[in-house]
Formats: sequence, C-alpha cells, structure tokens
Amino acid sequence: MGNTVYWMNVSMDLRIEHGPGEQGGGSWMRIGEPLHRAFNERARQLKLMIQGRIIHETMESFWPKAATDPTLDDYMQEYGRIWTATPKVVVSNTRREADHNTRIVGGPDVMAQLATLRRDTAGPIGVGGAALATNLLQHGLLDEVLLFIHPVILGSGRPLFDDGSSLITCELLEQATFEGGVVMHRYAIGR
Repeated sequence: MGNTVYWMNVSMDLRIEHGPGEQGGGSWMRIGEPLHRAFNERARQLKLMIQGRIIHETMESFWPKAATDPTLDDYMQEYGRIWTATPKVVVSNTRREADHNTRIVGGPDVMAQLATLRRDTAGPIGVGGAALATNLLQHGLLDEVLLFIHPVILGSGRPLFDDGSSLITCELLEQATFEGGVVMHRYAIGR
C-alpha cells in the first residue's frame, strides 16, 4: 500500500500562499540550493504524485521547460526532469487531458478512485493542493504531512488545510533545519 504525503512550503502561521496567484511560489519563501536538493532527493523516491488541478497547472507551466533550460541551476533542471518523469494523477472535474506522464480522475467517486490508487501503489505518493489534502484527510486517506516551515508570519492567505476536519493528533517522525532558518517537520497522521 502507498503512503500519501502532503508536502508543502508553509509560513510559521501555516499559510501556503500570501496573496492570490502565488500558487506556491511566494517571494517570502527561502528556497536555496541545499533545500532544493533535499526536495529533489525526496521527489526521486515518489512512486506517484496526486495533485489538484490548480497546483498541477502551476507545476506543468514551469517544470517541463525547466528540465532543459540552460539558464537554470542544475538542481532546478534536475527537479524538472523528476517532475516530468514521475507518474501523476490530477484530480479535476473540468480538465480532460494532460501531458507529462499524467492522467485525470474526477467525478463523484474520486475518493474511492484515490483509495484504490493508494492501495495499489507500493511506496510514497506525493500530494499537492490544499483542497485535495483536506479531502484526503477527511476520508482517512492522508498518511503524512511534510512541512517546510519558512521563518515568516504572513497573517493572511491560503491555509495549509481547509476548515471541516475534526481534531487529529499527529506524531513527529523527522525534523531538519536548512539555511535561512527553514525547518522541516514530517508528521504521521493519527487514526
């Protein structure tokens, strides 16, 4: 069975975006080479990525081109190659097709489809998108949360999870510190 991991850069007040349109790329983030190389190492281990439509469209607009862009650092190009090659599933009721090793799922039984994917995948499954992660959490399909906490308080913006979940206790599995004061915490979701 796969292990679903919601992986996100967040502020200290657990915001993933400060303003509209940031799509996970706000200037408040401190992502230098060592941190990006850590992202690459973890991303190489993923057997599957499950993404909401918005985060997928953000990623597909940049990373496939980044894979061969000579103006980018090698670790950025590497992530582009990893993202492009990794099998992906996009959860959407409006999108019908996608490139880069991607398929679309949706409809009223989408959580059952994702449960089957989780059951049939051997290894880590990256989860991208707050609405998707919230739904997986509410349906008991989210196993871990991997947070890269940047030393900034945004005060407003998109939260890590949407409202609607009950109290859930988590267990700290791993932590690390990176340049610029970024701290990584990996938690197991309690059942």
